[in-house]
Amino acid sequence: MFEASLNELEKRLRSRFEHLSIVRDAPMARYTTLHLGGPADMLVQPDDPEQVRQTLMEAHALEIPVIMVGNGSNLLVRDGGIRGLVIRLCRNMQDIEISGDRIRVQAGTMMSTLSGAAADAHLGGLTFASGIPGTVGGGVYMNAGAYGGEMSQVVTLVEGFNMVGEPFRYGRPDMKFAHRKTRLMKEQKIITHVTFQLPQGKREELLAEMVDYNTRRADKQPLTQFSAGSTFKRPPEGYASQMIDECGLKGCTIGGAQVSEKHAGFLINKGGTAADFLALMAHVQRVVHEHKGVMLEPEVRILGEDAPVKAV
Repeated sequence: MFEASLNELEKRLRSRFEHLSIVRDAPMARYTTLHLGGPADMLVQPDDPEQVRQTLMEAHALEIPVIMVGNGSNLLVRDGGIRGLVIRLCRNMQDIEISGDRIRVQAGTMMSTLSGAAADAHLGGLTFASGIPGTVGGGVYMNAGAYGGEMSQVVTLVEGFNMVGEPFRYGRPDMKFAHRKTRLMKEQKIITHVTFQLPQGKREELLAEMVDYNTRRADKQPLTQFSAGSTFKRPPEGYASQMIDECGLKGCTIGGAQVSEKHAGFLINKGGTAADFLALMAHVQRVVHEHKGVMLEPEVRILGEDAPVKAV
């Protein structure tokens, strides 16, 4: 029954949008920086907001569950994959419009691209985002930040659709920004555009600041290995990476997952499975709680279902 609904969804979308990218049994490991995860039943990569709206409307009509992803840089998909439809906005929706001190961008724009475009226009406020390996949509969705900067500081308007294709427009106060959190995480809305209001700056100084941040990031973080960035949120009591390090967990390994020896806040994939990664996360949480009295909260977004148990 569910397969018939997916077939009908694909039929409707292909009849309406000839060049829309639709992938069945899409290997989600290919679409995440962790390189982990089983297949999604269907993955659609829209080229414009109208394709997003129509896809949501058709999926709703056919009662197919929908999940939204960006570059997959903060995402762990379980080994059993994702049932239903995944809509991926990344690089195929990255128009940038600059007017004075305002920039309106499509959600698939990479954060690094946005930072560079702002600097070229002599606009500051986004240098912190130059090394974040995600999309603008994903960055706003989770209020991404680094080096003292956060998306909440510069966002003025967020536009998109709810899961039935109805439009929404949220100003900064509406977003309920908090540390690595926004209201969209509960409402499951899909961002298509974000508008920023930025301070004036000098291009050369902004670019130099971006180089400095990215150099520091490369020195401290395991950028050459598969990860989802910081695995745990910063707790009120201090820093997750420091606590993990002080518990002697650097280099701790379960299967093909390891606590980075370079930065304890990063758990990396060295050829394992999502189950390995989840087991290591749980182990780190347990040890830190035992020794520090703090329960670390995952920053990585976890989706999908576990692989079925095989009969022996």
